[in-house]
Amino acid sequence: MNTFRKHRWWVGVLVLATALGWPVEAQNTQESPWLLGKATHVPSEYTNQESCYFSIIEGHNGKLYVGTAKYGVNAYLVEFDPINSAMQMVVDVHRVIMTMVRGFAAQAKIHTRNNVGQLTGKIYFGSKQGYPEKGEKLTDYPGGYVMAYDPKTGKTENFGLPQKHFGIISVTPDEERGLCYISTCDDGRPIEKSHFMVLDLKTKKYRDLGDTGIHYAFIVVDNQGRAYHPVRNGKIARYDPKSEKLEKLDITIDGQPPPFELTRDGTEKKGGHGAVLNWDVSHDGKTLWCVEMSTNQLYSFDLTAKSDKIPGKTHGKLLANAKATDCRALCVDKKGKVWLGLTEQGRPGGAQTHLVSYTPGAKSPRDHGRVGIANPDYIKMTDEKGKAKPWHHTLRKEKDGTLTPWQPLGIAASAEGHVNLITLAPLTVTRFSPEHLK
Repeated sequence: MNTFRKHRWWVGVLVLATALGWPVEAQNTQESPWLLGKATHVPSEYTNQESCYFSIIEGHNGKLYVGTAKYGVNAYLVEFDPINSAMQMVVDVHRVIMTMVRGFAAQAKIHTRNNVGQLTGKIYFGSKQGYPEKGEKLTDYPGGYVMAYDPKTGKTENFGLPQKHFGIISVTPDEERGLCYISTCDDGRPIEKSHFMVLDLKTKKYRDLGDTGIHYAFIVVDNQGRAYHPVRNGKIARYDPKSEKLEKLDITIDGQPPPFELTRDGTEKKGGHGAVLNWDVSHDGKTLWCVEMSTNQLYSFDLTAKSDKIPGKTHGKLLANAKATDCRALCVDKKGKVWLGLTEQGRPGGAQTHLVSYTPGAKSPRDHGRVGIANPDYIKMTDEKGKAKPWHHTLRKEKDGTLTPWQPLGIAASAEGHVNLITLAPLTVTRFSPEHLK
């Protein structure tokens, strides 16, 4: 199966028609300087295509937890200790659910953005289907499982299978209220079926809040304990556990309805605006920060607004002079700064990864520079015979000798100031120190 099919979710993302202007600065007239980070390779035995997705988070212990994909085989949660650059597998999904199946029936990947239980420090995540080969049916996949790994005990709790034949794309715990919010996915195209679900952590029972029709959903919880899930046609579902009420709310952007239109087959027209897909919430639970994958814009939404619409704002282009961008990595650190890893596309010499940040109140996002590897010997790109290794294609050596990746997928900010970026093929965690990010 070719690369396009395996990662076809990269394409077909919405483009926003409106865009803010960008303040002219001297630094924008030149090529950005290299931003060098220390790279560590995720061991290849935990993936057969050197990939994972949004799945990276820092635990309360300062270690990073990365979900991997091993198509047709299994999925793993890997623990990364940045102090000694050690990687170890801590969860074997098939071992937890006690299965040995292969092919499309396997739990092929951990695609969820991993989240941390604030009371227990457990790492919450879910498993997901891969892609069917010839002769395999979608119903061969039994469904994904919701789990929580406890770094203190080394044990993994299995919360079962929420929905038959559906994978898990989002798991967000609210341990204070004894709940966990789940988004399932059937990988249907052009319209995905994705159910917004509530898990009672004590009874392990699920409540289905309905199909949202959106792919690659993220769920956040605000300062009042209300959970938010994107809905097809540019709406947001909000569930209040106190009243057990579900609302589907419209959004505005800079005071205006987002431009959005559907074609007859139900797909978005080019230039339309659906739900803002890539989400993270501020530490105080009052602001939702968002990017779409290809709009080159940063958005925020006020979750405290007392209206029937959730008001949003644009905060400027992520990269001022980019012809096109692909952004799938967004997080908010504990101080409220937004961090993004993105690919600049359409440039001479090939795509380029940038690290960008936004401090609330600033006029625009800040480009910290093109990402380079400070320790290029961290991995061998060829085998013993000098042949290029498979699935090592997104590392490129520039003219000045700098090794640079060009496909960022996930990002996590550390409590003490480091920023950690996942890039694909070879699956790599690159860590940037606080002194380089000032």
